[in-house]
Amino acid sequence: MDRWSNRVAVVTGASSGIGAASAKDLVAKGMIVVALARRENRLQELKAQLPADQAKRFYYRVCDVAVEQQVIDTFAWIDKELGGADVLVNNAGIVRSNTFLVDQGNSEAMRAILDTNVLGVTWCTREAFQSLQRRKIDDGHILIVNSITGHHVPVMQHISLNMYPASKFAVTALTEVLRQEFLTKGTKTKITSISPGAVDTEILNQSKLPNIGSFPMLRSEDVADAISYCIQTPPNVQIHELTIKPVGEIF
Repeated sequence: MDRWSNRVAVVTGASSGIGAASAKDLVAKGMIVVALARRENRLQELKAQLPADQAKRFYYRVCDVAVEQQVIDTFAWIDKELGGADVLVNNAGIVRSNTFLVDQGNSEAMRAILDTNVLGVTWCTREAFQSLQRRKIDDGHILIVNSITGHHVPVMQHISLNMYPASKFAVTALTEVLRQEFLTKGTKTKITSISPGAVDTEILNQSKLPNIGSFPMLRSEDVADAISYCIQTPPNVQIHELTIKPVGEIF
């Protein structure tokens, strides 16, 4: 992690779960971290938990990544106050339960999933990459917390994952589109999709899956470790897709 010492990492969806674990891990390893989320009180609590030397390198901003102007304003602030982001961890994501595509009256939930899980990644990645280009930084790293449901849709009796897998399939395609665009730009900035299996986080609890807790799950810290691993690879190595499952994964 030496080359990332005192460089800036932005982590979205940092108020809990994978985002919070990743923000804590990166700041502990010497990076300056900007944690983004909608819940300011959670971000304040996260900062308060850090040792004093790490808290000095930890910043937070209230930002709903589904709102394009909030993302633009946030990255403009990062550029002005901290010199710009070198690493971006696109972690923010939502799920909505019982919003079956065959039902009516669920349009708002469908749009919310796509706005956060797909367009939120798009807005943040665009702003981070353009900042890298303006600053002539050639070794940035964009990471996207994807899902195994972005590669296949698990069949679960009486439960629909509704728009969530579709949003993650879009992210899988987006990762490859971005790799090709970065290649066209002639940059060595890397793009990585990390696809965990079941992770013991709030988003899984919100999905209202049956018998939750009765199957193996990853910890948020396991995914945070994978994020750190990916950004530490040599300049000639790009981990394009990393799948992580707990031992005994049933999906």
